[in-house]
Amino acid sequence: MSEATGMVWLVNRLRCMSVAEVGYRIQQAAVTRVAKRMRVTAAPPLPRARMFNVQGSPTLSQAERDALLADADSICAGHVVLFANRRFDVGLPPVWNRDPDSGVVGPNIYAGDITITNREQVGDIKHVWELNRHLHLVRLAQAWTVTNDVAWLHALQTQLRSWLDQCPPLVGPNWTSSLELGIRLINWGLVWQMIGGEGSGLFAGEEGQRLRADWLDSIHAHCSAIARHLSRHSSANNHLIGELAGLYVGASIWPCWKASGAWLEQARRELEHEAQAQFSRDGVNREQAFAYHIFSSEFLFVAGLVGQACDHPFSRAYWTALLRALRFLRSVRDVGGNVPMVGDADDGIVFRLDSPGSDRAEQLLALGDAVLRRMPPTHPGVRWLLHTLPGKRPEADPHESETGWAFPDGGYLLFGSHFGEPNEIKGMVDCGPLGYLGIAAHGHADALALTLSVGGEECLVDPGTYSYWQEHKWRDYFRGTSAHNTVRIDGLDQSVSGGRFMWLKKARASIDRMPQSPHEFDFRGAHDGYERLADPVRHMRSVRFDAASATLTVRDEIAAKKHHQVELFWHFAPGLDVRLNSAGLHVRGRRFAMQMHAHGADLKLELVRGNENPPLGWYSRCYESRQPCDVLKISTVSSAVPVECKFTITFF
Repeated sequence: MSEATGMVWLVNRLRCMSVAEVGYRIQQAAVTRVAKRMRVTAAPPLPRARMFNVQGSPTLSQAERDALLADADSICAGHVVLFANRRFDVGLPPVWNRDPDSGVVGPNIYAGDITITNREQVGDIKHVWELNRHLHLVRLAQAWTVTNDVAWLHALQTQLRSWLDQCPPLVGPNWTSSLELGIRLINWGLVWQMIGGEGSGLFAGEEGQRLRADWLDSIHAHCSAIARHLSRHSSANNHLIGELAGLYVGASIWPCWKASGAWLEQARRELEHEAQAQFSRDGVNREQAFAYHIFSSEFLFVAGLVGQACDHPFSRAYWTALLRALRFLRSVRDVGGNVPMVGDADDGIVFRLDSPGSDRAEQLLALGDAVLRRMPPTHPGVRWLLHTLPGKRPEADPHESETGWAFPDGGYLLFGSHFGEPNEIKGMVDCGPLGYLGIAAHGHADALALTLSVGGEECLVDPGTYSYWQEHKWRDYFRGTSAHNTVRIDGLDQSVSGGRFMWLKKARASIDRMPQSPHEFDFRGAHDGYERLADPVRHMRSVRFDAASATLTVRDEIAAKKHHQVELFWHFAPGLDVRLNSAGLHVRGRRFAMQMHAHGADLKLELVRGNENPPLGWYSRCYESRQPCDVLKISTVSSAVPVECKFTITFF
């Protein structure tokens, strides 16, 4: 980042802050400077770490056992899966401060002096952090519990020893984020329980005792650093939930220091609050980013289960908030298991107890069924988690339904037919806010966007995120209006960006006509994102779905005094056969066909795929990967003439 660019970002960031937040940031900067001068060492820990009496492993099939041990073997060879399914050579032992993708090694200096956005200094910090969440160390502990082979303990000892040596407290890039400290504490807690805690063979002999002492010192430093640097004000999103969850787990499993009780109570109190604040009354995560809906829910579940295992249960309201979050996730997920990729996603996960690349939405729903509906845990990751964190099952509101279609407080409405059946049609209209708090960090400029799946196959899609730290044009494109199934005016995004994780002006959507059912769906909404223009423009969209004829009609109107460039985008999932000719647009999937006809004045229809300058026609299912997809771009110049698109769906 150049000096000029950095100054623009700083000015924009200050514009998003309240006076109270500016004061908090100044205070945090002072705390950071003091911590640099005064490295606080912990008092000797009391020998009272908590054990949940985990014995062996849950019942595994031979295939599950073989996959687990094969993955553990790869880890021991220095090959670790990061993000969803990419395996990297991280070294043996790992070079923990190195970006395994670019090879850049972060500096061995005070963490507060590191600029995490400087790729020359740290590489892509996301890659560094992902390795250091220590998801893979849990895999080695699992291999130990399954086999009782001390080779796995030795491998785990080597990894931990090297990390503690390379990453002393407050030094290097792995101490730059409180969220990362929280995730690491959670995974260390799982490892601790699986290996048998204080009595583990990991701590045998003089070397083992030194490892134990250094590990506990680092745990204390993690808890202390999180407590000093909690994400507040406009940054109090999933980061705050993750930090609190990590602090709660750390203080619960290792209540070894004088400050542990205060950490525990603070984390518990604030988690109770955030479970209510960061999820709407109808269960939608307020970041308006479905991947972070899952991420935040995972944190809340882990903290809640640790509370149950310690016989200090969280409240009924806490668990009811999670039950509602699961209801929303279950509702928007189609019969094929697809969840619309609304808002940001970075493939970040809190724990990995199943095979790499497994369906996280499926795991979270299975966890909810086992914990809150007391169903037998069949998902392998859920079996592992409940085996490692045993305890009584909590109480939640028994009157909450399993699914729904209208989530007006969160900002999403579903339409379609035959939900949950093979011939399901499921669509979603986005009529919610841009994102959460002042910067709306993970929201996209997608007001009134629409997604659609047919027979469990994605059809009209939200293209996802791609990357946070690739060149700006890709970050701007994937979060911008032209990457969503909605209307763009004069080539401008609906909302005004101030940086990679910041929106300065946010479009506000409204529901003007509420539909009565998903089957006979008749919606009308609007947003004010373009009312900021010199000649203000209001975008209005009507969405009608008729189940009897399997027909979807989308009508877009603008209201302005002068003529404006109007562009309407329809993004189709990769793998579909999409063709445009004089008779209209024809889409063919595995089991369905769809015809689309557009009506309006002087419309120009263009099928675009994989354009790079400017970007258009891209899809990103996983972080740091993208592939071309077909986009129908409909253009016109108008001040009021509507554009109507009629989709007719047939199965074969």
